[in-house]
Parts: sequence; structure tokens; C-alpha cells
Amino acid sequence: MSITDGLLSGWSLWLSLIIYLAALAMAAWRAPWGVLFSNRALQHLFFGATVVLMLMWTMRAGISPGLAIHFLGVTALTLVFGWDLAILAATLALLGMALIGIESWDGLALNGVCSVLLPVLVTSLLLKQVEARLPKNFFIYLFICGFAGAGISAAVAGSSTVAVLWLEGVYDWARIHREYVMYLPLIMFPEGLLNGILLTGIMVFYPDWIRTFNAREYIDDQ
Repeated sequence: MSITDGLLSGWSLWLSLIIYLAALAMAAWRAPWGVLFSNRALQHLFFGATVVLMLMWTMRAGISPGLAIHFLGVTALTLVFGWDLAILAATLALLGMALIGIESWDGLALNGVCSVLLPVLVTSLLLKQVEARLPKNFFIYLFICGFAGAGISAAVAGSSTVAVLWLEGVYDWARIHREYVMYLPLIMFPEGLLNGILLTGIMVFYPDWIRTFNAREYIDDQ
């Protein structure tokens, strides 16, 4: 999503600001600050992931403002750090994007809701369902939470974006469909593949880095 100054005005900006600030406050309250401040390796991982996420978001394609397509990477971020630190890291990346002028300050909260909060929510809910209903299996975690979760998150983020632009009357549906909706399915598989590859590498070599993955349950006890 790439909201330029003046593209949106009214209820969507104010509502997204309230929602995002509330979620950000909850994430800051729930975040394990003691562990983060005392663990130098975790600090490097957290800020390194933030920089990588920001660089990933700079690579985008699109014609009209607000209809840009880019990789999210939020699913892998959520599974590695948990929902609270994922929101904080993605927020830092959004602020960095605004500081260098790629994203506008006006659309910061709306970008946060569509591109951060909703993917984090989808990933977290899917993880809970997998843990509650499916066997503890390495491949189930990887393919459903990582691969499928990332694809679904991209679809939800993109759908929410076009819904806001359409409801606000910024673009008509024909233009939205022509420039964005018809390409959305094409980004779901690469998004899932990217997150799946990242998670696979971390799970194989550094499983302790993934906060939501218990190597003893998923590997040792199998």
C-alpha cells in the first residue's frame, strides 16, 4: 500500500489511527522488554529484521497511488518474534519508510492497519488453530503457518487496501480490478514461498530464534 498525501481524507484515516495506536500500545505493553534489553543477540535479530523488512517494502510495483504491490514478510516476522514484537518491528520499518519519503505520514496508520495488523492477526489466528487442532509436525507448521499463512495474509492485506480505496471513492472498481485485484493472486504464491524459505532456513539452523516454534515438540518428540 502506498498512500500519498491527500489521497484519502475522512473516516478511514481517523479510524485507522485509533485502531493502530491501540494495537501499538497493547504490543508495547505485552512485549518482553526485559528479555529484549538483556539479550544482545535478540536485539541484533530484531533490528536486523526491521531493516530487512524496510528494504523489502521499498521494492514495489504499481501504476496508481495506493495500488502498489510489494512483499509483506509479516508472517515470518510474526512467527519469529510473536505478534507483539512483530508489530513493533513493522512500525519501525513504516516510520523508516516515511522518513525517507517512500510512504506519506498521512497514510502511516492506514498502512499499518492493512499491511501490519491484519497480516499479524491472520498469522496469529492461524497459528492458534494449528496448535489446537493439528498434530505437532514440522511440515504442518511450516506449510500451513508459514507458506499458506503468508499467502492468506497477503490476500487479506490487499483486499483491505482496495476496499478502503473503493469505499472512499478514490478509484472506481473497474480501475481497481484492472490495476490491482487481478494481480493479487499472483503475489500470494511468491509471498508464501518467500516466508516459507525464510522460516525453513531459520528452523533448520536456528530453531531457537523462532518464538512460536517449540523444537522439542515439533522435532525431538516425533
